Amino acid sequence: MSQKKKKIWRLVFWLIIGLLVLWYIKFADHYPRQITLQAKPDFWGVTYSVKMADSLGLDWREAYLAVLDDLQAKNIRIPIYWDQIEKNKGEYDFSNYDYIFDEGDRRGVDFVANIGYRLPRWPECHAPQWLDQKNDSEREQATLDMLAVIINHYKDRPAIKVWQIENEPLFNLFGECPKGHLDFLQKEIALARNLDKTRPILVSVSGELSTWRQEARAGDYLGTTMYRVVWNKWFGYFRYPWPDWFYRFKAWLVGVSKDHLLISELQVEPWVPKGNLASFPDQEAAKSLSLEQLKANLQYAINTDLPQAYLWGVEWWYVKYKQGDTIYWTFMKSVLANNK
Repeated sequence: MSQKKKKIWRLVFWLIIGLLVLWYIKFADHYPRQITLQAKPDFWGVTYSVKMADSLGLDWREAYLAVLDDLQAKNIRIPIYWDQIEKNKGEYDFSNYDYIFDEGDRRGVDFVANIGYRLPRWPECHAPQWLDQKNDSEREQATLDMLAVIINHYKDRPAIKVWQIENEPLFNLFGECPKGHLDFLQKEIALARNLDKTRPILVSVSGELSTWRQEARAGDYLGTTMYRVVWNKWFGYFRYPWPDWFYRFKAWLVGVSKDHLLISELQVEPWVPKGNLASFPDQEAAKSLSLEQLKANLQYAINTDLPQAYLWGVEWWYVKYKQGDTIYWTFMKSVLANNK
């Protein structure tokens, strides 16, 4: 065979390989082979964000009570937003979050209280307006002061089982935040341990875009995000091809037992490239979270064999329910009903 033909065949070979890789990442569904949705008892929890409910035009109290009484969620992660509890420096108002914990306590809910400067939902960092965010020393001291006030206010509530300190605090590729540093995270954790010697500490990481190396031993538990279909400006929508053991393998690499690795954020809402989730078109939403994809995401989480998974998207399910599209809310209600 001539050299020219060899070059052509090599080019064809690598073109085929490239197309297969593209298909595998962008178009293959990567669904689990069998979807039974048989989770271990007490596996599912939800994250509930007052801010997200507000941004979607919901009455956050109504939506929260629906999560408690209709979905009957028994494990709930609650971000306590700094800019909501300390609107004026040194003046704290916990009335909304007292209501949340009171109502949950009456129904036997276990809570993860997520506290700190960086918490779930855009813009990720939720500082009060009075804070000079560009002054690192001032920001860090104010953060420690805020953490101390929250922990002292809530540490006598038995329904709070875990403190989550910050949210993906060292993931500097996303959000409108100053750069996170391990040494300050360790100061926050040391403060929490000093004020409350009984509750474990959860630290969260990006499951797909972080090595977990720095965060691995910072807390008692490591929480990972788990996204299956995402979007970026270069590739559009694409699907992570990782097998379900990928997360256990990463934990093994950094010395974390799988029994101390939780799914802190499982994708159960659409990825929104542009616009608002409340008005996101159904046809577009289905590109990242059809009902079939939702079921696949749940089964994938079950197949990881991790102890617990907190579902991300409960506010969106309720918005769809209020808009007359009840399929997601009704389906997730059946999933949580089997969570006993």
